[in-house]
Order: sequence, then C-alpha cells, then structure tokens
Amino acid sequence: MLSALIEKTVSGLGYELVEFEQAARGLLRVYIDTLADEDRPVTVDDCEKVTHQLLHVLTVENANYERLEVSSPGLDRPLKKVADYARFAGHEAVVKLRKPMPGAANRKSFQGVLHEPEGEALKLEFEGNDGPAMLEFSLAEVDKARLVPKVDFRSRK
Repeated sequence: MLSALIEKTVSGLGYELVEFEQAARGLLRVYIDTLADEDRPVTVDDCEKVTHQLLHVLTVENANYERLEVSSPGLDRPLKKVADYARFAGHEAVVKLRKPMPGAANRKSFQGVLHEPEGEALKLEFEGNDGPAMLEFSLAEVDKARLVPKVDFRSRK
C-alpha cells in the first residue's frame, strides 16, 4: 500500500520513483529521478517539491513513519526495471548477477556498456579474456546493477 501511494504521488508530480526504503527508527527514504525525456539532474527544488507533497499525502493517509528523506539516486543510479536498461543504453554500468555465468568463466560481476534490451533480454558489452564479449541476462538474474559515474573535473569555459 505504501509503495503504491509513494509511486502515485511521485509520478503525479512528473518524476520517476527509483526506489524507496523504510530504514531504522521510522526513516522513510525516497529516491526520485527526472523523467527520461527531460535529461537533467534532480535538483534540491525537485526534492523539496516531492517532500512537501509526500508529507501532505502521508499525513492524510495516516502512514506509519517518523522522518522523510527525498533525494536523487546519485551518479551511480541503481537499475531496477527493464525501462532503466533501455533509458541508459550506451552508458557504462556494473552488473552483479545472483549466480555465476557458466559461459563467462563463472563470473558474477561485470562492468561494461549497456545495450538496448530486446524484450526481457538485457545486454551488457564487456571486455572478456578474448576481447569484447556480450552478456545476455534477465532482470530476475540481477542481484545489483548500477551506472558507473562519469565525472568531468575540467573547468567549464
């Protein structure tokens, strides 16, 4: 019930709910992102807008929590849905599988470039022992997946 309430509120404001967690001592943490077509980072104003609305909704619905924290998913954004893999195709990611892949020297962890999913089949191009290789996997096989942060420290002129 709480997840549906948060999802509806966040998407109603024009954001994507990346994930939420209920932490110790009544802390409710909500991670939001801008929609794929906006291609801009989440700002403090975005977090403030969602916080204000969620506080109102959670109070009206009598939700059980003590503190609310709304933030961006960060530069190393987690990939949770097939839509995330489609949105970030062409970006570098780290994918950790639940079980080792027999065809890939029994590895569980891979870093490479995401490719556009084909239906439910997810793809990651990585550097194998014999050069570039393609890992095909499903969302059910993923333990954790995150984008690799790209940070440019050169000054802007």
